[in-house]
Amino acid sequence: MSVIQDYLNKCENLIDVVSKQQSTIEQVASWFAQTILAGRMVHVFASGHSRIMVEEMWPRYGSFPGFNPIVELSLTFHNLVVGANGQRQAMFLENVSGLSERILRNFDLSDQDSALVISSSGCNVSQIEMAQGLKKAGMKVVAIISQAHSDASNSNDPRGMKLADFADIVLDTGAPVGDAMVHIDGLKTPVSPGSTVGGCLLVNCIKAQVARLLTEAGQPPKVLTAGAVIGSEAARDLFESAYDEHAHRLAKLYQNVGEKTCLA
Repeated sequence: MSVIQDYLNKCENLIDVVSKQQSTIEQVASWFAQTILAGRMVHVFASGHSRIMVEEMWPRYGSFPGFNPIVELSLTFHNLVVGANGQRQAMFLENVSGLSERILRNFDLSDQDSALVISSSGCNVSQIEMAQGLKKAGMKVVAIISQAHSDASNSNDPRGMKLADFADIVLDTGAPVGDAMVHIDGLKTPVSPGSTVGGCLLVNCIKAQVARLLTEAGQPPKVLTAGAVIGSEAARDLFESAYDEHAHRLAKLYQNVGEKTCLA
């Protein structure tokens, strides 16, 4: 069997893992839809390459307002690799205690909000403390991790806590320990990770179910849609309307900042 087919077969296994979580995904989507119907936002956070799932949720084609993508460049800016803004610094900062608290200090959080925090290992301090802070604000917190990898990994949190410890629901990408899925003869270490594939499957399953629930509630979402599908003028109008809605929802998160403290 070719290594290409091997990777594709492994990805089919990820689909099976996600499929078995359908009822849990439906519960997550119900929480997120309730938040959006209340005029609030679902906070989505990750560091490192898990940022990909944050941007997969919103904004991109096939997505809609209601999600607050919290992306810190200091934790996710990978393309320089070394030197200023290099990967070493990012990997260091994602395990600095207190950073997530500083991030959340920018927002007026509500128990009507909900949250999605993504980390393949579930062991980075930034995601652990982010989930802890969001939960302390009274909201439902959902985690996406690679369960096998998280179970085999040591937490960077000095308390030994992991992301799953602060989540109401944990979803599993299905990726293996170490993430990489393909073993090659003569190469000691595996290649080609799977957590992004599994994570994107989960995110888009959630997204589809949320869209269904919003539509059934009489508030169909403004989905970013290509001009090739609905025509360039309609697509342009839809983009503008969706971005305006995002701005209006985001404004509520700044409206009373400093008037109350959600975090100790």
